[in-house]
Amino acid sequence: MLLGSAAMAQAPAFAQAAPTQSAPVQSAPAQSAPAQPASTAQPAAAPEVVRTIRSLNVTGNERLEADTVRSYIDLRAGETYDRVRLDRALKALFETELFADVQIRDDGDGNITIEVRENPVINRVLIEGGKRIKEDKIREEIKVAPRQIFTRSRARADVARILELYRRSGRFAAKVEPKIVQLEQNRVDLIFEISEGPKSKVRQINIIGNEQFSDKELRGEMATRQARPLRMFTSNDTYDPDRLAYDQQKLRQFYLTQGYADFRVVSSVAELTPDRRDFIVTYVVEEGERYKFGEVDLVSDIRDVKADQFKRLLPMKQGDWYNAKLVEDTIDGLTESVGLLGYAFADVRPNFDRDKDKREMNITFAVNETPRVYVESVTINGNTRTRDEVIRREFRLAEGDAFNSVKVKRSRDRIQSLGFFQDKLEVKQAPGAAPDKVALQVDVEERPTGSLQLSAGFSSIERFIFSFSIEERNFRGRAQQLRLSANVSSYSKSVEVGFTEPYLFDRNLAMGFDIFRRDYNSFSWNTNGERYTTYEQVTTGFQIRAGTAINEYWQAQIRYGLSVDKVDLHGDQYYTIDPETGVRECDPISAGHYLCDALGRYVTSSIGFSLVNDTLDNRMRPSRGQRLILNTDLAGLGGSVKYWRTRVNYDRYFRLPAGFVLNMGGEAGNIMGFGGDDVRLTDRFYLGEPRFRGFQIRGVGPRIIRKYRTLDDPETEAVEQDLNEDPDSWGSDSIGGRNYYLARAEVEIPLGSSGREMGIRPSVYVDVGALWSVKYPQLIDKPTTIVTTPIVDANGNPVLDDDGNPTFSTYTDYGFKEFAAGNSASPRVSVGIGVSWNSPFGPFRFDLAKVLRKVEGDETQVFQFNVGTQF
Repeated sequence: MLLGSAAMAQAPAFAQAAPTQSAPVQSAPAQSAPAQPASTAQPAAAPEVVRTIRSLNVTGNERLEADTVRSYIDLRAGETYDRVRLDRALKALFETELFADVQIRDDGDGNITIEVRENPVINRVLIEGGKRIKEDKIREEIKVAPRQIFTRSRARADVARILELYRRSGRFAAKVEPKIVQLEQNRVDLIFEISEGPKSKVRQINIIGNEQFSDKELRGEMATRQARPLRMFTSNDTYDPDRLAYDQQKLRQFYLTQGYADFRVVSSVAELTPDRRDFIVTYVVEEGERYKFGEVDLVSDIRDVKADQFKRLLPMKQGDWYNAKLVEDTIDGLTESVGLLGYAFADVRPNFDRDKDKREMNITFAVNETPRVYVESVTINGNTRTRDEVIRREFRLAEGDAFNSVKVKRSRDRIQSLGFFQDKLEVKQAPGAAPDKVALQVDVEERPTGSLQLSAGFSSIERFIFSFSIEERNFRGRAQQLRLSANVSSYSKSVEVGFTEPYLFDRNLAMGFDIFRRDYNSFSWNTNGERYTTYEQVTTGFQIRAGTAINEYWQAQIRYGLSVDKVDLHGDQYYTIDPETGVRECDPISAGHYLCDALGRYVTSSIGFSLVNDTLDNRMRPSRGQRLILNTDLAGLGGSVKYWRTRVNYDRYFRLPAGFVLNMGGEAGNIMGFGGDDVRLTDRFYLGEPRFRGFQIRGVGPRIIRKYRTLDDPETEAVEQDLNEDPDSWGSDSIGGRNYYLARAEVEIPLGSSGREMGIRPSVYVDVGALWSVKYPQLIDKPTTIVTTPIVDANGNPVLDDDGNPTFSTYTDYGFKEFAAGNSASPRVSVGIGVSWNSPFGPFRFDLAKVLRKVEGDETQVFQFNVGTQF
């Protein structure tokens, strides 16, 4: 008697888990038992024969022991058996998934033989065709591995996992076909052949039932976008069931903020297009009636929370349109205010009373009694590089302190402002070991703190500008700052090295130093429109500084600096030789009095003081708070330079509705000499790009303009003294100023989730500023003259013409007239747009500006950009 066919139906076929597709196993023997011979069939009416088992023999086993095979069945020697028991044993062996084929044979006289063919061992697991998802990520999903027993059910389960991985990435058309290749010694190679297919996109979003808002308005509130050619850089147009569920919540939130308290999404359906490539999503909505706020009240069970006083915190008024977001913000505000009194888990609940007849929503905010609590522990997780003490010293609360929600928020802002961790960091609160204890926990995720910055710009004077800087803001995980920067252009060259220790000897004392070398070349223009260098300034020096915190929001810093300046003219054409002394002297005709007065070697020894007020929520990307910096420096503690310089900078950030962020700020400065010294040309303020967008470097403020005389008249041989009024032919040099101001207003424009995903942050801005107050040097008015000189040979003898007369050479020495321009406090105004983009090759910034108002002599430019990367 041979058994197999009755149980073979239990052996599962090897099919792909995806619907409508099957995956045959190549080179694998069919997992089915041979058909039972007709001769073994029993007549329907014949009684079943019951026999006694004398022996159970196992054949065909290679890795498994015979006793192991026998342990899977309920047949034992000495027991009786019939066909039903043999059939049940056959099924039990197949259910172990250890065997590719099993047969149970009755050899007569109760001798039972179990013949098995074991499943093969997996030699290798190969993945072919996967390009859009990395192989490492696919291998994390699959469970089969080399040296495991191959079973079809495990392979099918892995097929389903791979398909789910592709579905999560938006590729619903992906197919996975598992195949096996037979090897010797009952081994197989398992191959997953992947056909990825295109990404399944949302071709169209339909909304049914909306009457108050258009489809376009509602689609704008969703995270999912309709597939369009211009959205090639975003993934928000791919089909994602989780995102569609999120969109339903976004729709509900939008309607609730507009007063539609009864709004609901009746249904949402995603249907495959006929070509099975994309989806069409349809929402059926029910808007309901629009409500207004009715009576708004507050009650409190906490003794320290006086209801009459806290009612002032309620922003909604009766008659205003109902806004669920405003209710949520009110709950957060009340919770935070109650937290100031030490109640960590203040229970603030709104009780709604809906009046459908009046279409009003009456709300009573109930502040329920909660115990006052204290900080039990502060736990920090996720800081793999930054040391614990760096984070803990930013906490405004310590173990044992009374809980204060404002201090918790401030701690979060200070940790976030370090710039060492990813955005949206939160300090979590959990109940402690006792009812009056709270445990604080912050989970951080390290981000790159080193930056490699490459910047480029362009202007009509500078041509291309290139700068390089490398900085590590969290050196050795101790929040130490180490930087090296270099700038190269036709205008200037510089190199600087700096180091800062923020907490010297674990005390609230910052120390640092800077060493620098700066080479600056000033350019002007000749009558042919060609650039030429006027003077060169080389500055070498160092600065040491120390600072400390006065309180939570105020810091103070002192510094000492020593530098050596050498100012020289470029080229011998600016010098003349005194015939009496033989000394080379600056020629004001060639260089100008303002340059001649600046030449020499100077030593500047200065001491400075800074006062800083900082309440920003995030120093890296602020959206709320202010920053005020007051700097004053006194030069004259030795050295040859004496001045008193003061500067002030202020920035204020505001969160506007719909995610906009407004930055309003400004800066101003004054410098004055003392001890009979005027302020040197190289110590004055200069204004222009990059701080004043729309103007060139040093493009704003006082300057000396040279207007050249026109050409002589070839017909009359008379010399024309008229000035050339073409600005492109003028020479122009900025001489700086002693006073300046610069104000700015900039609004960052949110682009929604798609813009945040791409890292794009556009902005519009207005800059207003001026630079003035300077003592002009003596201005030059040089006429054009015709110069005649005798021609001599190498020996100094006159060269004679054919008639024996001396010959002469004649040339025109063109004159010029200097004018003072730009010395005005009148505001210059520019407007523009800028775009910041965290591109794949690094942070990118582009600014396009238009000057609306300028003063004669100001020099403008249209755009600038820079690019960098992080490590």
